[in-house]
Amino acid sequence: MADVDESDLKILEILRKNARTPYTTIAKELKVSEAAVRKRIEKLIKIGVIKRFTIDYELENEIRAIVMVKTNPQIPTPEISKKIIKIQGVEFVYETTGDYDILTVVRGTNISSINKTIDDIRSLQGVISTNSTIVLRVWF
Repeated sequence: MADVDESDLKILEILRKNARTPYTTIAKELKVSEAAVRKRIEKLIKIGVIKRFTIDYELENEIRAIVMVKTNPQIPTPEISKKIIKIQGVEFVYETTGDYDILTVVRGTNISSINKTIDDIRSLQGVISTNSTIVLRVWF
């Protein structure tokens, strides 16, 4: 992170809260020019700090679940993670330490769709077990 300074971190925090924040607004907050903000963001993209610009959304009656996955040590965790992220309904995949090797965030319109996603995860070679919990509320 040698190429990322305090101003870059401030830009990242602003964009994390709202990826559509105009460069002029960011420039005013940092007390720099719009061109300086644009160059910094281009640099953050080029060096791989900013991976993508996206949105957070929440639909009424949508269900989210956290699914923790225990894997077989004989199959590399990244191989399993790459397969999990391709499953319909999987929003995020994190490789973690502790009792579970992978944590996923799953979205669906009903319990049946959540169950299908979990079943698809469980069917992958190398998945030993899962532990799931339904998300009651999300705070941004």
